[in-house]
Amino acid sequence: MGTVLIQLALFLAILTIMALALGEYMAKVFKGEKTLFSFILSPIEQLLYTLFNVDKTTEMDWKTYSSSLIYLSVLGVIGLFLLQTFQHLLPLNPEGLGAVRWDTALNTAVSFVTNTNWQAYAGESTLSYLTQMLGLTVQNFLSAAMGIAVAFIRAFTKKETATIGNFWVDLTRSIVYILLPLSVVYSIIFVSQGSIQNFNPYTKAHTVQGQEQLIAQGPVASQESIKMLGTNGGGFFNANSAHPYENPTPPSPIICRF
Repeated sequence: MGTVLIQLALFLAILTIMALALGEYMAKVFKGEKTLFSFILSPIEQLLYTLFNVDKTTEMDWKTYSSSLIYLSVLGVIGLFLLQTFQHLLPLNPEGLGAVRWDTALNTAVSFVTNTNWQAYAGESTLSYLTQMLGLTVQNFLSAAMGIAVAFIRAFTKKETATIGNFWVDLTRSIVYILLPLSVVYSIIFVSQGSIQNFNPYTKAHTVQGQEQLIAQGPVASQESIKMLGTNGGGFFNANSAHPYENPTPPSPIICRF
């Protein structure tokens, strides 16, 4: 009992310190102030604005801000639905998995775009590597970034003004300065602990009983990192975090909870 209490106290202490440090960092990011990593990340931010023709000085009222969010969400649902529907014709599908049934594809698309991430499928027997990465992982980033921008940043910082910022700027900064760098760190942690990150075909193994077992492979660590960071749910495998490739050691999920 004493060990458990010590672990809990240590977890809460580290979590509090991290919250204070990250909170200050996030405040600078969304105010457009210079941070420790601006010299690396600022050029990426500016490049994205140029590519998507975004004027970061343009302010939006709540109607424009909301409509931008809805527009991106609708595009996300359509894109993810089509990706699942036509995955059998696309690359990065070494197991030759077929098209996802339309109702499952629609449910999954709506679920991941809205950050509810309900899995009504078995990932390793339903979705190709391309669908997992370009579909689910991308939506894990976008849905978490939209949540940061809408539910947190603008709810507290723009209460008494006619405009509430720029949705595309908030979205970009959430991903470039916060979610993406942390996901890279988390991915490295997961790989170091035994999680996999590859595009290999599934491995055929023979058990001691003489049976053949198919061991799923894939780009697991990258999806697991943003799943944990964005509190998204919806793992690479049907067993989700009960699978050893998603949860390889006791320290891995605890570290990535910070």
